[in-house]
Amino acid sequence: MGDARNTVRRATVEDAADVARLLHDFNTEFSEPTPGVAILTERARQMVGDGELTMLLVGEGPDGLAQMRFLSSIWSSAPSCYLEELYVAPSRRGRGMGRALLEATIDAAREVGADHIDLNTGETDTAARALYESAGFTNREGKDDGPRMLYYERYL
Repeated sequence: MGDARNTVRRATVEDAADVARLLHDFNTEFSEPTPGVAILTERARQMVGDGELTMLLVGEGPDGLAQMRFLSSIWSSAPSCYLEELYVAPSRRGRGMGRALLEATIDAAREVGADHIDLNTGETDTAARALYESAGFTNREGKDDGPRMLYYERYL
């Protein structure tokens, strides 16, 4: 039987402040820029309300989230799922919340008929990498027969 604290639910517009708090904490923890909780709350309210983002929450706080987008693809008639963020508050890690969020993300992707999920994570985030690999995700850093996949970004 699973831990009730690891029950995952879909976020609604009423959860926007909690979503914003978790996203702000995530970026702050990893020294990434954040526009702040107030702006993130408004953006989360709009994007969750419009269905542009699917957010999953876990824990009583809530204590973690998964943020995903379902996108059309020229390569397939099925949508793809991009797992943009998966975060569990540091004080709640090691309790299965990340795994519960990842499994719920996979279930949500299957529910909409997605044919794959992709994500990015930091090279030094060994806990996240272990979680993804234990769930069947393939590390595309050139460890298979294909070329090494690289991630680029540019702030505008």
